[in-house]
Amino acid sequence: MRKNAIIALADGTVFKGYSLGAEGETIGEVVFNTSMAGYQEILTDPSYEGQIVTLTYPLIGNYGTNEIDCESLRTYLKGFIIKESSVYPSNWRSRWDLETFLKRYGIVGIQGIDTRALTKHIRDFGAQEGVISTIDTNPESLINKAKASPGMVGKDLVKHVTCEKMYEWEQESTEAEFKEGEKSALGGQLDIFQKPQKAYSRSFHVVVYDCGVKYNIIRKLVNCGCKVTIVPANTKADEVLAMKPDGVLLSNGPGDPEAVSYMIENTRQLLGKKPVFGICLGQQIMGLSLGYKTYKLKFGHHGANQPVMDLTTRKVEITAQNHGFAVDADSRKGNAFGRVEITHINLNDKSVEGIECKDIPAFGIQYHPEASPGPHDAGYLFERFIALMEAEKS
Repeated sequence: MRKNAIIALADGTVFKGYSLGAEGETIGEVVFNTSMAGYQEILTDPSYEGQIVTLTYPLIGNYGTNEIDCESLRTYLKGFIIKESSVYPSNWRSRWDLETFLKRYGIVGIQGIDTRALTKHIRDFGAQEGVISTIDTNPESLINKAKASPGMVGKDLVKHVTCEKMYEWEQESTEAEFKEGEKSALGGQLDIFQKPQKAYSRSFHVVVYDCGVKYNIIRKLVNCGCKVTIVPANTKADEVLAMKPDGVLLSNGPGDPEAVSYMIENTRQLLGKKPVFGICLGQQIMGLSLGYKTYKLKFGHHGANQPVMDLTTRKVEITAQNHGFAVDADSRKGNAFGRVEITHINLNDKSVEGIECKDIPAFGIQYHPEASPGPHDAGYLFERFIALMEAEKS
């Protein structure tokens, strides 16, 4: 028999359902994701640090979980909300059902609620702090806990997800061997993950600032013929330049970009010296380094179906996204690093989805070119980065 569970929002909204995954209590910003698949990637995406994720698709877990479909060393989100969990997954790659995966890694969740109603509420009133509990059955108590939670603005969450030390990567595809019972050399919550550590020669050397990098970003770089070195987010720009990379990638990550002041300063020192490519949080940090401001979106962009127009080609891409902040297109002050153009916009809300420096080799993208919601619409962006490095070498 399932244990009762409650999700309470800071504005007093309460939903009652049943426990999913680990029992206990968890607090975070409640957001919704509109993807129909990819729940394991969502569970292991470092950009969800500090958040409770609601999936809008009603049946989750129907293809199970495995050792391969993970985007990082461990799970990061604070809680999980779904309509219904599949008890009998059916897929030849499945090793565990969703419930087992969540319990194994301590994720507190809730199911059996009206996720459509919760999603509409967040869309109307904005993302906000919430509490899932299987141990406190008093709604008023949970509402007060949610109200007392400080929220995302001004909080540096990158320090909770970045790697502890520099390492190198050689894996190209996702079909790697993961050995149960072995932990990563970096340490991690999930003992099923084993990260390749040995580097080998490639034509371009890219240093990736790990603000919460997803594995598939690194794999895409390797597929493009790059030797990849991943460094902690607080690595000084001088240390990176001493590695003599051909380019620098600023990765995705969680939270408020303005709170990651050390990354903003590092980026300022790198711009104009090496080709720079920013993805998601990386673009926001690049924008701040170039003189823009950022702001918090009402409920963010989370899902694999966001339409984006590339203004340089007028083509529309269907993109995968996960962010709660954006660059303010009209906020730039000063002319440091020369001219900057907005290259991509979101067709739903017209928010900035891409920027490009015209006088130095640097550009940023707000969405995830390594993720494929359908066709590989955005794969050309890695080729664009390669082209920048080739131009600098020639």
